[in-house]
Amino acid sequence: MSKLDGNERWQSKMLLPEHQEQYDSRHEKPSGHPSPDELTMVRDYVLLPYMMTMVQKCMDELQHSSHLLKRLYLGATQVLMNKINKDMYELRRELSRRKIKILDEEMGDLVVYHHFVCRGYQERLGIVREVMRAEISMRMAKYIGDILRPMKE
Repeated sequence: MSKLDGNERWQSKMLLPEHQEQYDSRHEKPSGHPSPDELTMVRDYVLLPYMMTMVQKCMDELQHSSHLLKRLYLGATQVLMNKINKDMYELRRELSRRKIKILDEEMGDLVVYHHFVCRGYQERLGIVREVMRAEISMRMAKYIGDILRPMKE
């Protein structure tokens, strides 16, 4: 409790609205329920390791090939892995800052479930395999587009 809580001037019209919002936000307790943005972060945390595995498998296949442009493909694949790894690192830091922990994974017939704890609240996120494939495909296209953009210029 601050010294201003009992002061009636704190409630007066002289107080700017943004200062009132700041004061009120200090006394709000964050809810344990994840926001939609945090659910997106959890989904990304689940998808990025799958993407990294796919790219690593592709890189292993390239290393054993005798393709003429092998070095170019390996270099581009390494850049792609670095971008995914960087995003995974940043996402891990942000999740830990927001006190969100991903616990384990359950495989169903068509759905992959992930248990996570968000500020003490336990929840389960289910992702359909086809949706995972589509999301990974879109993500890969975005990463590849980011790599190719400077090359086209």
